[in-house]
Parts: sequence; structure tokens; C-alpha cells
Amino acid sequence: MRAFLRRLWPATLLARVTLLVVLGMALAQLLTYAAIRHERGQTLMNLMLSGVERDIASSVAMLDRLPADERAAWFPRLERPNYSFALEGAVDTPPPTAPALARFAEVVAQALQPFPVLAIGQIGQSDAVRMQLRLSDGSMLYVLARRMPMPVADWVTWLLLAQLLVLALCAWAGMRLVTRPLARLAQAADRLGPDLRPSPVAEGGPAEVAQAARAFNAMQRRIAGTVQERMQILAAISHDLQTPITRMRLRVDLADELPDADKFRADLEAMRTLVQEGVGYAKTLQGIEEPLRRLDLDALLRSLVNDYADTGRPVTLTGEAGIALATRPQALRRILTNLVDNALKYGERAEVGVRLEDGAVRVEVCDAGPGIPEDQLAAVLQPFYRLEGSRNRETGGTGLGLAIAHQLALSLGGALALRNRPGGGLSASLCLPTSTTESTR
Repeated sequence: MRAFLRRLWPATLLARVTLLVVLGMALAQLLTYAAIRHERGQTLMNLMLSGVERDIASSVAMLDRLPADERAAWFPRLERPNYSFALEGAVDTPPPTAPALARFAEVVAQALQPFPVLAIGQIGQSDAVRMQLRLSDGSMLYVLARRMPMPVADWVTWLLLAQLLVLALCAWAGMRLVTRPLARLAQAADRLGPDLRPSPVAEGGPAEVAQAARAFNAMQRRIAGTVQERMQILAAISHDLQTPITRMRLRVDLADELPDADKFRADLEAMRTLVQEGVGYAKTLQGIEEPLRRLDLDALLRSLVNDYADTGRPVTLTGEAGIALATRPQALRRILTNLVDNALKYGERAEVGVRLEDGAVRVEVCDAGPGIPEDQLAAVLQPFYRLEGSRNRETGGTGLGLAIAHQLALSLGGALALRNRPGGGLSASLCLPTSTTESTR
């Protein structure tokens, strides 16, 4: 039952608050309607207790003074909607038990004195009682008395419903006014992508909303400025390091019979690779200036695999997407290149597969390497993170290849995920949305 109620509970703040306000107002309207009906009932009782019993008593007194053979002729003249008379009948039902009807019968019986009331019985389930009384000449007279309802007019019900509708619309409009700025802030936060370019929010509206928007915009600018400054420092350091590394490489090459020259060259090459990767990562975080273009994904994958095959690298392609992507070709090619290089470096071969899945295109690059511990699958997507001893102890790495691919995937609106294959090896899955794609078949 609780799970069922949770499914019925709205998901958005606007719907939740509006529902609570409308339910509260509906309950208040129902209480108002019940109060009106109760007041009508009390008013009716007061009117009946203050007038109808005297009318019945006056009519009985008149009938008592008439000759017995003329009484029946006067019944139609004396009858009213809430009481009538008869000379014959019987009271064979119990007296009323409802408090209001019992009080009504008691008041009428008291008003009929000095004519003795011999019996009082309720007629079925209605608000009517039958009374048997004896006239002064000893004849019996039966009185049928009814409690007349005083219903609430139809226009009152419609008015209350109209009020509820107006209040519900006002509540929705008020909550919309409150939640719309929250939605704008959430949208601006979603637009703050991996390039950290600020997406300003309109600073209008009520004072509290404008203040929150100004604070959010200032926060975006501070974050973007801080990250930009750090990336510029990283890029500058990485760029400046290339010159001394190049000089050291030349000196090693020119030196005659330098001990361990090969080791020096290997270390310098590793430093050069690290510097180049650092520059590339800094440029990636500083933003992607490449414009969007439409390309055939299958053609891109075939071209990439053929380039590796021409150099004798074990890279294969399976599957077909059959769609054109509106994307940044160079960024997408760099993602795929990093994934394939990573697979070849640590897993001996790369198996590229592509398929359409759940409204997205998925490109998987699988290898036959040792894989990655489950608790470190997410960590290796962070910059400069390296597994202890690397995935293959005979190879190294800068720890930036997967980080760059991850950042570029986010900038394209996609996602990069890693998982270990059941049969061994690692699978790197790039998922890109197909909302901006069209079929090429």
C-alpha cells in the first residue's frame, strides 16, 4: 500500500505543493458545505418548533368544535405540506429514535394538550410521525406530521466548486511563480558542462529570486575563472617543458659513449609524452572550439580501423550504426583513438563494435588484457590516475588518455563507461545520444 501511494505521489515540487494546497482548500470547502447544511437544519428545527406545533394545535381545536360528521370535509382545508389529518388508521410502529425527529414529536405532543396523545409512531425511515389522540367527544383523530427539509440551493454548490477551481488555479500560478526560478537554476547548472563555460541566469523577478540568480552567476564565473587559470598554468608549464626536454635529447644524441644513453632517451621520451598529454588535457578542459558537423559514424569507424590495419595493428570492427551524427568529428575521433590505443597498449588487440541501443548509439572498444579492479573503474577516468604497476607491469602510461576521452565524451553530450568483460579483458563503452542523428540507409 505504501509503495502504491509513493507511485501516486507527484515527482515535481510544483505538483506536490499544488496538490497539497488544492486538497487543503477542497477540505475547507467541504467543511463549509457541511456547516451550511447543519445551519440549515438548525434553522429548520427552530422554525418548526416555533410555528408548526401551534398550527397543528389550532387545527385540532377547530376540528374538535366541529360536528363529527363535518370534520372530514374540513381536512383538505386544514392540511399543509408538513401535516395532515385522518379519522381512521392505526399507530403500529415504534416511536422515533432520531434526536431531531423525537424532539419534534415531543414538541407537537405538548402543543396538543389538553387533547391526550395516545400513541406516537415513526412512519418508515422518513422524517414523519403518526400521532393518535382523543378529541373531547371521545372520537379518535390521527395526525401525520412531517419535518420538511430545507435543502441547500444548487447555486450554492456550484459557487463553492467555482471558488475551489479559482483557488486551485491561483495556487498553481503562485507555486509556478516560486518553482520557475528553481527550474531555471537547475537548467543553468545542467548547461555548465565540462568546459565550465558560464551559462548566465536572468537576474529578474522578485528580490529573493534575483539575489539567488546573481549569486549563481557569480559562482559560475568564479569556478570558470579558477579552472581556466589552473589549466592555463598547466598548459604553460607543459609547453615550456618541451624546450629543455628537446635540448636534453639533443645532448644525449650528440654525446659520445654516454653511459646508459638508451635509458636517458627512454626517460626523455616518457617526459615528452607526459608533457604532450598534459597540453592536450589542458586544451580539452579549456573548451572545444570545433564546430558541429554531420558525419557518417560507420564511415568514421571504418576509416579509423583501416588506419590501424595499414600499420599491422590488430584492430577489428563489427556491427553497423546506419546513422549520421551531428557532432565534433575531431573530438569524436580523438576519443576513439584514445580508447583503441589504450586497448592495444594494455590488451594486445582492440575489438570495436557499434550498435543502436535504447535511443542511443553505443561504440564499444574491447581488449584481451588483465582488466581493472572493480573498485578502480571510475577512478581511472580521473586525470593522472594510474593503477599500481599499471594494468600491464611491462608498460607505463601518463594516466591522461582515458581522462581526455572522458572529458571529450561529456562535451559531446555522451558518456564513457568501463567494465570488465566476463571472459577477461576490459570494455570501454561510449554512448552518444541519437536526438541529433538521421538515418543513412
